[in-house]
Amino acid sequence: MIVRIVRMTFREDKTGEFLKIFRNSKEKIGAFEGCNHVELLQDINHPNVYSTYSLWDSEEHLNNYRDSELFGQVWKATKALFADKPQAWSHERVTV
Repeated sequence: MIVRIVRMTFREDKTGEFLKIFRNSKEKIGAFEGCNHVELLQDINHPNVYSTYSLWDSEEHLNNYRDSELFGQVWKATKALFADKPQAWSHERVTV
């Protein structure tokens, strides 16, 4: 299982536009093969900073999504709204 976190800082006047993009694509992303969960988080101190948190069966599934037409459309529209460079991390859960 891959945990993917992407932190994005938006221009303050563009957060509404981003929320619309996410609202319109969340179900499509969640239905992508290998995606088990996708949600949006908002920074409590910086209201124009959001993170997506998603769970994927494998890195291959995540990469298939990242190579898809859906990702290309969503990412192109989203990155046009950025105020800063996004950050992304992929993690595996650790059982101890």
